[in-house]
Amino acid sequence: MDDQSQFRLLTQRRFLPFFLTQFSGAFNDNLFKQTLLLLITYTAGSLAGLSIDIVVNIAAFLFILPFFLFSGLAGQMADKYEKSGFIRWVKLAEIVIMAVAAVGLWHQWYELLLLLLFLMGTQSTFFGPVKYAILPQVLEDDELVGGNALVEMGTFVAILVGTIAAGLLMGLNEPHKLAAFGALGIAILGYLAARRIPKTGTTHAGVRIGLNPFRETWKLMRLAAENYSVLLCIMAISWFWFLGAAYLTQFPNFAKTDLMGDETVVTLLLAIFTIGIALGSMACERLSGHRIELGIVPIGSIGLSLFGLDLYLSMPANPSPSNWLSILQDAEYRRVAIDLLGIGFFGGLFIVPLYAFVQKETPEEHRARVIAALNVFNALFMVVSAIMGVIMLGVIGLSIPEFFLVLSIMNLIVAGFVYQQLPEFALRFIVWILSHTIYRVKHQGLRQIPDEGPVLLVCNHVTYMDALIIAGAVRRPIRFVMDHHIFRTPLLGGLFRMARAIPIGSKNTVPDIYNAAFERIDEELKAGNVVCIFPEGRLTSDGEIAAFRAGVDIILERRPVPVVPMALRGLWGSFFSHCGGPAMRHFPKRFWSRIELLAEPPVPPEDANAAMLEIRVKDLRGHSR
Repeated sequence: MDDQSQFRLLTQRRFLPFFLTQFSGAFNDNLFKQTLLLLITYTAGSLAGLSIDIVVNIAAFLFILPFFLFSGLAGQMADKYEKSGFIRWVKLAEIVIMAVAAVGLWHQWYELLLLLLFLMGTQSTFFGPVKYAILPQVLEDDELVGGNALVEMGTFVAILVGTIAAGLLMGLNEPHKLAAFGALGIAILGYLAARRIPKTGTTHAGVRIGLNPFRETWKLMRLAAENYSVLLCIMAISWFWFLGAAYLTQFPNFAKTDLMGDETVVTLLLAIFTIGIALGSMACERLSGHRIELGIVPIGSIGLSLFGLDLYLSMPANPSPSNWLSILQDAEYRRVAIDLLGIGFFGGLFIVPLYAFVQKETPEEHRARVIAALNVFNALFMVVSAIMGVIMLGVIGLSIPEFFLVLSIMNLIVAGFVYQQLPEFALRFIVWILSHTIYRVKHQGLRQIPDEGPVLLVCNHVTYMDALIIAGAVRRPIRFVMDHHIFRTPLLGGLFRMARAIPIGSKNTVPDIYNAAFERIDEELKAGNVVCIFPEGRLTSDGEIAAFRAGVDIILERRPVPVVPMALRGLWGSFFSHCGGPAMRHFPKRFWSRIELLAEPPVPPEDANAAMLEIRVKDLRGHSR
């Protein structure tokens, strides 16, 4: 699995029909919405006596309003009913809406089309929760990041293509009639794709459907807040949509005022930004090793701010009239394009692991309702983004590049708050950096570790990095038992405290720490967590595995749990080992070293003891130190 690309999912029925269904929906939303806005702007003149600016903002409000009104109902229904059938009903509704829209477009009944924009928003509201809730049911855990990456890539590409298609239609004769046929045709194709989505079964048929939109929306908020880690990830995702909406909203005026570009420049900026998000989303699976890796989320947030800052610094001092070609040919303008590509790329890195984490950590029986809560927060943040843009640009009087600079600074502040509240982000970030710079880690047999329930890991101890290497390789969070002296070191001590490691010391010299360690170990195993110990009790001084101490027997006597023997190879001689003298006392001579982490099947607790596990670990490691 680890050597296969996520694109293989596009050849399989369990994913391809769903992908085509969500792609067609996103495309149709933007084709219809953009066509309507362009028709109003260039042919209607005014509507009901209102100016074009007011009508455009009313249209945006009508599309987003259903997310506040109906997300509660949408989440309940997506949890209650079988998801593939629910998707088909939603797509049927899209056909009906688009059939009426075709009539409205044909006759240019703009008041009707605005109402239909509200109905399209409603249809999207009902599709949103099931769109993400179905993925964990049809994908394996190691496919979840790749599947989410494809969905995000498809969504943003569909938005881009739909928007561009609307613009191209406006250059043709009778664009309203062509748009009528196109929107209806795409809706029918989307429904035909939905008919091929395999059944998933119901997850919580006992869900009670409530019709009060305000009460149900409040229930969504409370449900999302039950898991604080999930709630923070939801806030982080919504923050990305805040940033994305802020950038996308300003592109037309940014292109016209600050780049002196024509309408082709607006399209190019949108294309570059969207391609960046698609590339970043696709890179997630490779960078995360087919797993939900929170360590790349901080990389995404740092990249968002750095490229946002450079966008402010790279503005041409004396812009001259430009078109899309001059943006790519002129070095000054090209730097702006690269910055927007970077912002999109790191945005993709930022958002995909967060979506996968929310899906994985949310119980199946109310996953769709949590996704619905996420959609409410996304809509709220986008509204706040629009209000902030009005205040910053219209009231305070900032230029658009200055506004982008403010967004970059705000992003660092928000990211710092999230990572302070959820230290696992920072820990996973450091582990990811180590495992992709100092070491190249090859895994073997790690699927032997049970996905659920208490388990004890035992491993040889070679360097101060052993715990971080294991933490970066194993999918489940691990509580490491570490020598209490390590907790006094400034860097490693902070890392291990962040990882909720368990300090231990000699029974003779620090009996309080010793006894407290075994109490903590027992509590963690009782709670169903993974605990890892290094039974040698110290780093190897000669590269060989020392005798295992009796701590393993004490743990298993108190709490009989399965034991997974593990072995590290290739670490002896590295900067963090005692090879050639005390660790970390000489200049490192090896970078990006090849190392291996191996695991055997779990040993039943009644068969496990220190002597037997020592033999198993030695055999597993072999002669490679």
